[in-house]
Amino acid sequence: MQTTDKPIYLEATFIRELKNRFLCEVEFNGESVVCYVPSSCHLSNFLKLEGKKVLLVPTLTKSSRTKYALFAVPYKRNYILLNTSMANRAIERNIHSRRFAYLGKRNRATKEHYVNGYKSDLFIEDTNTIIEIKSILSIEKNASFPTVYSERSLKQLEKIRELLEEGYKVCYIIVSLSPYVEAIEINVDTPFYTELVKCINKGMRLSAYSCKLADGTIEIKREIQIRMNSIIEK
Repeated sequence: MQTTDKPIYLEATFIRELKNRFLCEVEFNGESVVCYVPSSCHLSNFLKLEGKKVLLVPTLTKSSRTKYALFAVPYKRNYILLNTSMANRAIERNIHSRRFAYLGKRNRATKEHYVNGYKSDLFIEDTNTIIEIKSILSIEKNASFPTVYSERSLKQLEKIRELLEEGYKVCYIIVSLSPYVEAIEINVDTPFYTELVKCINKGMRLSAYSCKLADGTIEIKREIQIRMNSIIEK
């Protein structure tokens, strides 16, 4: 996959998703081309892309099945990112900024670090803080989270609760891949909400941010509100 801060963006027209959720068909330079979709879920669960202009980036891995990967779709005056790993990239790039001063000392931050068998997106060794990053795709100002049921997310929260009880700090960060989302609304009538509340009551911090494409790089736009209708009780 493209790893540079300023990849080469190529314009194409989205045709359709293929049965393999990691592949789609686009029209590029007048030809039908299959390209990689860097998302674990079908994009049709969140956005209607058929017939829309999209941005591609060349894939750099020699073993890749495709020459290009789907990256973003133009929306209003910016873009909605379609590569869900960009949420992690945005936090990683900004973790040492004053925006994250609430995390304390952050001299030693390691990505994809294992903590007692749990693979954290980021781990701040200075304070034994686990950072779990989740992305969200939405064109709504108030975006619902989670948008699809995930057994994996529930198991992650169960493990996070155990780590909190062992004395680790945890920050759970939701990142909107659209710069126009203004608030995240947690679906309260779900098993996810139940497990999330248990972790919050154990001391987990919950934050949310929107990100944008600026001068070819992914940047955090701002912190956004998180809404939960039910009262969290200890």
